[in-house]
Amino acid sequence: MRVAIALGGSLLDLDRTEYIAELGCLLRAVSRDLDLYLVTGGGRTARAYIRAGRSLGAPEEVLDRLGIAATRLNALLVKATLDDQRPVSLSIEEAAASPPPVVMGGTVPGHSTDAVAAMLARAVGARRLVIATDVDGIYTADPKRDARARRYQSISIRELRSMCPDEWRAAGTSSVVDGIACRIIEEERLPSAVVSGKNLQDLENAIYGREFNGTTIEV
Repeated sequence: MRVAIALGGSLLDLDRTEYIAELGCLLRAVSRDLDLYLVTGGGRTARAYIRAGRSLGAPEEVLDRLGIAATRLNALLVKATLDDQRPVSLSIEEAAASPPPVVMGGTVPGHSTDAVAAMLARAVGARRLVIATDVDGIYTADPKRDARARRYQSISIRELRSMCPDEWRAAGTSSVVDGIACRIIEEERLPSAVVSGKNLQDLENAIYGREFNGTTIEV
């Protein structure tokens, strides 16, 4: 069975290599059972380059490309934990044609890595999309800013789409789930989950389709 994973760049903290090593152990174990297709985000590295580029007056497309480069650095880091020395795939087509496990970063300006993961899931006929972030699901508000925010155990894709902008915003910004990813999830009726990647047991459960602490996106 094929599973696509959007691995948030916030999880790939270069000061926490012990976590990255444990994540790699999990991915190696799971890849013996499932065909994995991972897309890594850019996290702090991407935001730092985008911030510097913006201060220098770089146009949005250049800022996007800086972010994409950071996602590919993170992809190389994850591939190292899998002892995978193949180059990072640069396009959906290239990734879909590669034998799993596949790890890639972003592709072109205007597409977040959530969107790339959804596109890759569609291209390979994945049975599930798992969006792993540093937050344990989808909330009624940003739980980092609002203590009253409530986590959805499940949410319909229609309601989720009403919460997420359809249009791509400035480089380095984010939303609950990217609008393009939401559209693909709805069009493909793709079973999806949002889970904290910090909790590797919950991440494993979500990948296998077992019960987990997080949010199920109902399609």
